[in-house]
Amino acid sequence: MIEQQGIKPYVIGLDLGGTNSVFGIVDTRGEIKATTAIKTGGFTSAEAYVKSATEALQPIIEQVGGLEKIKAMGIGAPNGNYYNGTIEFAPNLPWAHDGIVPLAKMFSEKLGGIPVALTNDANAAALGEMVYGVARGMKNFIVITLGTGVGSGIVVNGQLLYGHDGFAGELGHVTMVRGAEGRPCGCGRTGCLEAYCSATGVARTARELLATTNQPSILRDMKPENITSLDVAIAAGKGDALAKDIYEFTGKMLGEACADFAAFSSPEAFIFFGGMVKAGDLIMDPIKKAYDKHVMNIFKGKAQFLVSGLDGASAAVLGASAIGWEIQ
Repeated sequence: MIEQQGIKPYVIGLDLGGTNSVFGIVDTRGEIKATTAIKTGGFTSAEAYVKSATEALQPIIEQVGGLEKIKAMGIGAPNGNYYNGTIEFAPNLPWAHDGIVPLAKMFSEKLGGIPVALTNDANAAALGEMVYGVARGMKNFIVITLGTGVGSGIVVNGQLLYGHDGFAGELGHVTMVRGAEGRPCGCGRTGCLEAYCSATGVARTARELLATTNQPSILRDMKPENITSLDVAIAAGKGDALAKDIYEFTGKMLGEACADFAAFSSPEAFIFFGGMVKAGDLIMDPIKKAYDKHVMNIFKGKAQFLVSGLDGASAAVLGASAIGWEIQ
């Protein structure tokens, strides 16, 4: 695939986050040759955002030899629809939360007509793993992103799963706790995996345990509303028993969820990506233990549990660039 690009040896990758938009020009070996960034918010319209973004891109495009060296552009974005190249009702993007923005088309028009493809950020992460990371050579795997939310990218038979409308693969919004006890989720439902196993979910678990137990913890020295998942990780690293319990609870739920996901696509690997993975065995051990306990016998011992092989600082840009290489 990549080797056929000949005289167009680069793609542009855009990791479009709620706070920052990071651009990278990436070669066929997955090396980022140049980068730039702008703030994502602060624009009154999508047109203003694209204008600022393309102006920021011009110097690094010239740095690699101009647009004639660029094969395509790939964008990983929240609420991204691969089929339509649109961002649709993205709650954290002020210029995209009230409607549908044809972002791929807008960037293509501003960049001399180069092909531009767009997908959601978790799907971009899955493509990045398949092209550059630990999933190279795999045809069936699930990437689970653990950040502010819980995202997923599902690859089946070598192809990313999009569904009929481009929004398949929202495993962060499977219901784990039903009924009145389920936590409210940002999607408007209750009891979602994301409400418990995201970074914000971990912080919420910490606050709940501090309020409902008398267990000693260095987290009690902080105001509950200020506790973050990083604080929990630091405390757990120091041996704090309550912080370890939080990771045990979180990993157990993730493992149970993965046991259900296995029944859907029988993946050869679950690949975990995001800041929470830095907790290492504190999160991965309970995931594996719960998975082994709950998975159907026919799937036992078949799936690997891996941590992303991509450098955290550049992984999202590489994932987005992988979409560009996929354009025919």
